[in-house]
Parts: sequence; C-alpha cells; structure tokens
Amino acid sequence: MRILAPHTDSFGGYGGIAAANRHFLRAACATAGVDEVVALPRLMPNAPSESIPDELTLRTESLGGKWRYLRTLLRLLAVDRDFDLVWCGHIHLVPLALAAGRLVGAPVVLHVHGIDAWTPTEKPWANRLVSRVDRFISVSETTKRRLADWSGLDPETGVVLPNTIDFDTLGPGSTPPNLLDRYDLHNQYVLMTMGRLVGPERKKGFDRVLEVLPDVLDERPDAAYVIVGKGPDRTRLERKAERLGVRDRVVFPGYVPEDEKADHFRLADRFVMPSEGEGFGLVILEALACGTPVIASTRDGGREAVADGEFGMLVDPTDSDALVNAILVEPTPPDPEAVRERFGPAAYRQRVERVLNAVTADDGLPTARNV
Repeated sequence: MRILAPHTDSFGGYGGIAAANRHFLRAACATAGVDEVVALPRLMPNAPSESIPDELTLRTESLGGKWRYLRTLLRLLAVDRDFDLVWCGHIHLVPLALAAGRLVGAPVVLHVHGIDAWTPTEKPWANRLVSRVDRFISVSETTKRRLADWSGLDPETGVVLPNTIDFDTLGPGSTPPNLLDRYDLHNQYVLMTMGRLVGPERKKGFDRVLEVLPDVLDERPDAAYVIVGKGPDRTRLERKAERLGVRDRVVFPGYVPEDEKADHFRLADRFVMPSEGEGFGLVILEALACGTPVIASTRDGGREAVADGEFGMLVDPTDSDALVNAILVEPTPPDPEAVRERFGPAAYRQRVERVLNAVTADDGLPTARNV
C-alpha cells in the first residue's frame, strides 16, 4: 500500500493538529502492508526534531506558499500515480485531495481534528466539496457529529479515531520544588489550565475559571490559578483578573517548553478545562498521564478524553456553581496506566491499522465502537 498524504503541518510543526498528524503518519508507516507514505506538508515552522519513519517520504519542496504547494503536488502526480489511498490531513485541503484522488483512482479519506470542522470554514470550495470525500476520520464523536450536521457527509462514512500522545515523556512524579520556587506556590492549592491564549476563540475555559475564582477563594484562600500558554489574549486575561480582584492569585508562566511540560502538570492539584471548543483534548490526556486530577467539559470533546467521566470529572462550563463545587471537592487521582492502555500508542496503532485496512479493502470503515 502507498499513501499520498497532503496535510497542513506535522513534523517540525507545533500545536494539536501538528501533533495529531505526526502520530497518524507514524502509525500509518508502522501498519503492516504499508510500503510508503508520501507526505506533502503545507507548513513547517521548524526543522523536524523528531525521527522520521523509514517508510515516510517528506516532500518539503511543497513548503513556501500555496502556489508552490500546488506545483509540487502536480509535478508529483505527473510522474507518480501509484497510490492506493489519499489521506487529507486538513479540511482546507479537500479540493486538492479530491483532485489527486480522481487522478490516481484512489479513495480519499479526510481527517478532521476539532473546531476547524465544527462549522463551515472560510474556504467556500472546501465547504462545497467536503461531502464528496469517500470516508472521514474524526478525533471524537463530538467532532464527527458537528461536521456531519453542516457538511452533508453521511455519519456512517465516518469513524472516531481518538488521539494519542507521547506517553513516554510524561508520567506521575513529585511536585517539582524549582517550579514552586519560580512561581511562589508553596503551600498553595494549584489549579491549572494549559492552551493557546488566542482572543477570537476564547473557548479554552480560562475565562470560566477566572470568573469563579473569587468564589473558590472564599472557601479555599490558598487557591492559585496557573494559566500556561502564550498568545495575544494574555493582556486581556491579566486585566480581567485585575478587575475581578484576583490578579495576585493568578500566574502566567507563558510558553512552557516540552521538557518542562510534565513538571508543570505535576505542579497542579487540579487541571481544570471547562472548555467549549476542544475537538478532543490532547492536553487533558497529558495531564492524566502525569497523574493530575482533571475537570473536563460536558460540552465538547473533552468528555471523551476523560472517557465520559471514567478518568476525570465532568462539568457544564456554563454552570458556575457546578464548576466551583467540582474545583472544591477532594480530587481523585487518575490511573495513568489505565489511561495509557486506552489511549496509548499501541492502542492507537491498532486502530489506525484497522481503519486503513478497511478503507483500502472497500469494506467500509469500522464504527466507533469497534475501533
């Protein structure tokens, strides 16, 4: 089997979609019967620091703008049409993926990651053509349903493929004294949310936690809220904390490098993410893998990352009283090994192999239950 893989970013990229694409490409390359995956990234902000699978051909001449990307794809297909599957790693690339699929005579599978596919995109052609893909993969049942609601896609042609994470770099551990010193959090009850601080979205739940923090402090004066991440919305959040009278209880560490991420999760007594825009919730899995108790949302894919409450608490983010109560209740630490068994790389590779085999055999995709 040879797979053509147009996508936005993966190796050398950052953020949830890049990570999800890396994991999928690795798993596809590890699938029995896959001889080669020819990947065309649209973006590569950094030189890849990760090892590249032997079965993966990364065509980096596609970088440098949309016309260069199109030219690279056309030149490739002019000399090589021996592909059994076209995997489209982002909804914006659907028109190109469909054209490639027709040229090589292979099915087209769209992989959607979250809020990018919940509503029609700003790309009219992608919106118009998305219903013509042969199959689609979604990171969660929530995202699968939201995409089908507007796109015209038959939900039966989709499958839920939960994300995985790099469990080997994460795990339980003691609270790091250096971070307690850095942020002056000794003897504090630490709440944490991690994510991009992006103004237009405001769906990660930072505002929800800030708004209930005064009530939390009435019951737990030792509470502190750590907002990890960078982005243009930081100034607004700082001003909001000031207006609410809790600025001295809120810490903004900014961007945290990968080698410090696990220690930051271990710093937290509760990882709180009352979000409304998570397609799945990679950061929730990362917190669980570190043994940090999690509060997730009933209104997005976060509920699936905690297995509908099996690995963490669920709360309606619009219910302030419920959020306060969830924060104040004595936390139950998750079982990182159970989380890894459910969402780890081994389980993920098995799911990807079943999906790829089903698509190329034209037997239909397995359902979410048997993936």
